[in-house]
Amino acid sequence: MFQSSPGSAAAAAAGLTARSARARRGLAFAALLLGGAALGLSPIFVRLADVGPTASAFWRVALAVPVLWLWVLVHERPALPRVRGLLGPVLLAGVFFAADLGVWHWSIMYTTVANSTLLANFAPIFVTLGGWWLFGSRVSRAFVLAMLTALAGTALLVGPSFSLGARHVVGDALGLLTAVFYAGYMLSVSRARAAVSTAALMALSTTVTALLLLPLAVLSPPPFFPEGVRGWSVLLGLALVSQVLGQSLIAYAFAHLSAALSSVTVLIQPVVATVLAWSLFGEALGLWQLFGGLLVLAGIFLARRSE
Repeated sequence: MFQSSPGSAAAAAAGLTARSARARRGLAFAALLLGGAALGLSPIFVRLADVGPTASAFWRVALAVPVLWLWVLVHERPALPRVRGLLGPVLLAGVFFAADLGVWHWSIMYTTVANSTLLANFAPIFVTLGGWWLFGSRVSRAFVLAMLTALAGTALLVGPSFSLGARHVVGDALGLLTAVFYAGYMLSVSRARAAVSTAALMALSTTVTALLLLPLAVLSPPPFFPEGVRGWSVLLGLALVSQVLGQSLIAYAFAHLSAALSSVTVLIQPVVATVLAWSLFGEALGLWQLFGGLLVLAGIFLARRSE
């Protein structure tokens, strides 16, 4: 009988490992796209909510907290001790996300859904710069081109909705500030996912976010509590779809993909948000916007290929 040499066995094992790694990255990329699409529903839920902007941000995370901790207790309890070593990034993720949600939900109320979603998704620029400055991360020219393509597509996607009114200027400024906070959140999640499970990270960071948003929501203009079944249903959808599903899928993907690629890929969010805002609220969607949506998808594809 023939026996394989140690070298051929090692090569076969290396090939199997490489295929397994590619499969994991492919699954993570699919999770990232689905998570971004789920986040695209969040501005729609915020517009439909019958509570104030800060209150909707609070209920988004507060209603998600019990679900996330149940996930941890049932499936991920052994992973909790590993959080201690990276407790700083986990807590920082919660702080940044509280700032992100608080500012963004006000932006949605002062400008169009498309504008607030576009400006909040300028986060890839800040993620790329932050990764380079803080962690020495480098990106290729092909990736930079892909990122700029996706951002240009996003600008075309929402361009017709821009207004020079004072109210919209305030909303747009808040949307851009949201991008800075969201970049901090993504970099913190990327750091924490090096050793912390998705469930533990989401449960702890979301709890921190809820605790920080509670006093702000209580002190903000009413209403704080929704009215009736419809009001609670909208907030529950925001919590389960956008927070539990969307953010958990993105946190999972961060363990297998770079923060820069992840931040570009979630630009699928404004595509979903703009299409839904057009169909539900009658916000503009013309030929140039459709072309912009295609550019976003092309940029995401190029970013994936460049990694």
